[in-house]
Amino acid sequence: MVEAQLGRPPRALRRAVCRCPWGRPAVTEQHPYDAAGEPFPTTFYLTCPHLVSAVARLEAAGGVERWSAAVALEPVLAASVERAAEEQRRVRRALADGRTGRDEGASLDSGIGGSQRPERLKCLHAHVAFALARPGYELGDRVLAELGELWPSSCCSG
Repeated sequence: MVEAQLGRPPRALRRAVCRCPWGRPAVTEQHPYDAAGEPFPTTFYLTCPHLVSAVARLEAAGGVERWSAAVALEPVLAASVERAAEEQRRVRRALADGRTGRDEGASLDSGIGGSQRPERLKCLHAHVAFALARPGYELGDRVLAELGELWPSSCCSG
């Protein structure tokens, strides 16, 4: 199902961590390294086509810049991003279970979406996926709220 949603074979797939109301994967958890030892920096990956499209529209409308500015201005959001980045690092290290890939473990210290600087957002898809996988992430929850209706009226993954 994930391959059909992505239109390609998934890399480093571990499991589905969030499903839509129709039971299809919406967010997957990835291993920190793929089979060849290449880093896969996005631990929680958004796969639901409906949500991927909704976040893409938000990003195209300047969402990354707008939310980055909000993080810079709002201490509550900045703190949530920092806590989530630290949780991301803990999760990646646990999933790696002592293994390092071609980068000798350097990517295990990355934040959400592989970011080296959590306060500079790169990809809202990764923050939405993190929020769905780890409820209570303030920034991700606010981005999700901006999307409006999370799920379509029927399954988009047919």
